[in-house]
Order: sequence, then structure tokens, then C-alpha cells
Amino acid sequence: MRIIIAQDYQELSDRASRIIVGLITEKPDAVLGLATGSTPIGLYQKLIEKYREKVLSFEKIKTFNLDEYYGLSPEHPQSYHYFMRKQLFDHVDIKPESINIPRGVGAEPEVLCQEYNEKLKTANIDLQVLGIGNNGHIGFNEPGTSFNQETFVVELAAETREANKRFFSSIDEVPRHAITMGIKNIMEAKKILLLASGVSKAPAIKRLIYGPISEEFPASVLKNHPDVTVILDREAASMIK
Repeated sequence: MRIIIAQDYQELSDRASRIIVGLITEKPDAVLGLATGSTPIGLYQKLIEKYREKVLSFEKIKTFNLDEYYGLSPEHPQSYHYFMRKQLFDHVDIKPESINIPRGVGAEPEVLCQEYNEKLKTANIDLQVLGIGNNGHIGFNEPGTSFNQETFVVELAAETREANKRFFSSIDEVPRHAITMGIKNIMEAKKILLLASGVSKAPAIKRLIYGPISEEFPASVLKNHPDVTVILDREAASMIK
């Protein structure tokens, strides 16, 4: 696990973008695993800048997102389909058919999970972008999730719903379930890039680096992966030596 400490969020985003630009330059048809939430927004802005500067093209890129709220349509302003369009896809030349995000509507959740898991079996993701929850969740894999878990429907922890309510009008509007890549799916990516920003993430980062590997802290599984880069800003790194 390589740890990079950036001075601030801007530098974190820049360092992350350089890794992805390097990958796409080397492999124009790379397969990217993408994440939502506030942390990767700066990364996506940097990638849009590089696209506009004609440094890179997404024309041959395929993407697979980690998760989606169950019950939200792709047009819902808080769905991750909508988030990805507004934060990245609408601004670059990626082909719509190359975008893969779990469906949150249209069938029973178990059917939607199976559908996405079949896609992931042949995805061969070159690099997976991750954030980390305060409780150590990656994707929506909450504490206690088996390291062998594949795509599944998860009941979101109260702490996770509370953390995400800032994106909704009230906690009552935050969905209670989501469809997420399982930990096993995440670990099948060739490279993993984990980003963490802000002092609120410092305890989770400390536990990730110094704590044991345990299903009670899902991110700890990353210690078993052969190629993980962690980029932190100073605040997120404030509790490590």
C-alpha cells in the first residue's frame, strides 16, 4: 500500500488525476471503476480539464461504478447515474454504451444485482477509484460484510445514511437500500486508488493503516491487494505518523 500525502484537496485531486491520465495515455481503452460522493469530484474536474486540453480522450474507455441507491431512477437528482453525468460523463467523449452503473429500478433488487454482477465478471477493471466511509465502508459494503461478497443489495447503516443526508432535503429522503459491488468485485481490479479528504476521515485512515484486517472494517481488506495507492490530504492524514 503506497501512501501519498498531499497538502490539500486540490493537490490530492491533481495527484489522482495524474495517475488516471497516465493509465489512459498508456492504455486508451482502459476500464475504470468509478466512485461517487464529494471526494472524487475534484478528480473528475481535473479529468474534464485534461479532456478539454486534448490531453486525453474517453472515446475507448469503459467505466463501472461502484453502486446505486435502490429505488432511485437514473433521472433522480440524487441518483448516482445523475451524479456521474453531471460530474463527468456529460463533459467528455465517453460513449453512453460504455458506461455501466447498477440499475436502481426496473426489477427486484436481487435481479438487478445478478445483472450487474454478470457484467463485472468480464469487466477486467484496470483501476478502481474508492472513497472510505467513517465506519470503513468501501462502496456500500458496511461493517460485517464478507470479503467474499459479490454484488448485492445492502441495507445502509444509520451512520452512512446520516453522512449522506446532506445531499437530500431530510434524512427521511435518504434511501435505506443500495446495490453495490461486493468486496470480492472490488478486489478483482488490477489497481486500486483510494482517496480521503478532511479531518473527519482521519480516524478511518488511522485504522486502515494501523489496524488489523477484519470484516468489521471493510477497507482493511485492501491490505491484501497487490497494488493499492492511497492519496490523502493533510487533514485526513493527521492521525498517522
